[in-house]
Amino acid sequence: MAGDGEGAAAFAVAKAEWLAGSGGLPLLRWWRASGGGELLRGWDAVRAGAVAPALAAVSGACLAMSAMLLAEAVFMAAASLVRRRPERRYSAGPLGAQDGEDEDEERGLLGYPMVLVQIPMYNEREVYKLSIGAACGLSWPSDRVIVQVLDDSTDPTIKDLVELECKIWAKKGKNVKYEVRNNREGYKAGALKEGMLHAYVQQCDFLAVFDADFQPEPDFLMRTIPYLSRNPQIALVQARWEFVNPNECLMTRIQKMTLDYHFKVEQEAGSSTFAFFGFNGTAGVWRISAIKEAGGWDDRTTVEDMDLAVRAGLKGWKFVYVGDVKVKSELPSNLKAYRRQQHRWTCGAANLFRKMGAEILLTKEVSLWWKLYLLYSFFLVRKVVAHVVPFVLYCVVIPFSVLIPEIKIPAWGVVYIPTAITILYAVRNPSSIHFIPFWILFENVMSFHRTKATFIGLLELGSVNEWVVTEKLGSVSNTKPVPQILEKPRCRFWDRWTVSELLFAVFLFVCATYNLVYGSDFYFIYIYLQAITFIIVGTGFCGTSNS
Repeated sequence: MAGDGEGAAAFAVAKAEWLAGSGGLPLLRWWRASGGGELLRGWDAVRAGAVAPALAAVSGACLAMSAMLLAEAVFMAAASLVRRRPERRYSAGPLGAQDGEDEDEERGLLGYPMVLVQIPMYNEREVYKLSIGAACGLSWPSDRVIVQVLDDSTDPTIKDLVELECKIWAKKGKNVKYEVRNNREGYKAGALKEGMLHAYVQQCDFLAVFDADFQPEPDFLMRTIPYLSRNPQIALVQARWEFVNPNECLMTRIQKMTLDYHFKVEQEAGSSTFAFFGFNGTAGVWRISAIKEAGGWDDRTTVEDMDLAVRAGLKGWKFVYVGDVKVKSELPSNLKAYRRQQHRWTCGAANLFRKMGAEILLTKEVSLWWKLYLLYSFFLVRKVVAHVVPFVLYCVVIPFSVLIPEIKIPAWGVVYIPTAITILYAVRNPSSIHFIPFWILFENVMSFHRTKATFIGLLELGSVNEWVVTEKLGSVSNTKPVPQILEKPRCRFWDRWTVSELLFAVFLFVCATYNLVYGSDFYFIYIYLQAITFIIVGTGFCGTSNS
């Protein structure tokens, strides 16, 4: 510690000498003598009486929430590391296995149950063939599976192409149903809900859902349905996402790191501890009776998947995450598409917390510990605190603290806790550890948008139910996208700019420069890097330029 104090003092002396040599100090003396001193005294009074106490309160709250994040990260890391594989916790033998065949026959499980595969679509010109083809290629008897394409497309050309693709597969002997609506009410949730109303769905026992860019392997149903068939208490089996374009750009690499942690740690921990986690909206198989008991699909938020999962969990149903089963999908490589996706996910989760908090607390069908886990760990920490702290503490409080000397942030809050959390992320992504600095800076910028979305959801403001379908480009790993019939319009340079991020970058540059000139610490290094990242993202030089 003594060495740190001597280093800071030497740094302050060096800056003073630099200012004196560059004429900075005489300029400051002239400004004070010409009336600036009165302004400084007025600012000092306001700062000490109002600004500093308010910022200190915010800083204290952020430090407390940082400790909550660290405790949650340690808990989830431990739970995911000591987990037992799903096949060791539940019966998951192949359907029709010789062992226990008589018992299976009595329970009606021998053979293959009827499965409905739903594929919701909206103007999916690049990926409709991939998803329909993958669903029709599942290794399941053709008379025991129905592929239901729910097309909400507004482009008549795309609708014709999707319908033609369904007819092609129908001629090959696949049971494909092409369903359209007269409106897009309820968006994806509305399409899924209406799809369940068709008469042929009544004969189905299980429902598999795949978004338009997801491509399940042929053995997907063979590896997931047994959990549901042989364990009547299980409502959902969730598979892991795999990505076809993780190396397309730095932004997709960072997304992969974040989502890998989500599946390897968060979903695994929820599955192995409370048998509950948020449904990811795709690459999962539901028991249809559980969906009906939970009240079906609901479009009251933009996270209909999480909504259904919470309601089913409150009914006592269990969920299983099978990380060994992977489904290919596409990461958004366009920055605006990624922003909209994150707004929908973040805002929807916060809004669901607002709508269901009291219901969770008052329900009598689950234990107190389960309710505490859902309210505190699942919603409060992961869906609110995790989005607010990175922005408020690292992008607001720390930069402001260099302007207000009364605020002293302890080293454990600035260095130790974020370092510990980062290490917990890094150890689960060893192949991407060299991208950690970029991941930190980019995630802090995205926390700017996630924080706004969180408060929009909690306060139920104007754009709370804004739904923009994430753009897909039909990317395939290490190859160029296949030429499409329809052309994409070019993205104009000025359409990529985001004024809010650029203005925030100016604020960070001011704080960093002030800290460099007058401060005795080294915050300016981090603040400058963060400001540069805000500029890069704000000017659209992140991700691809496709639109």
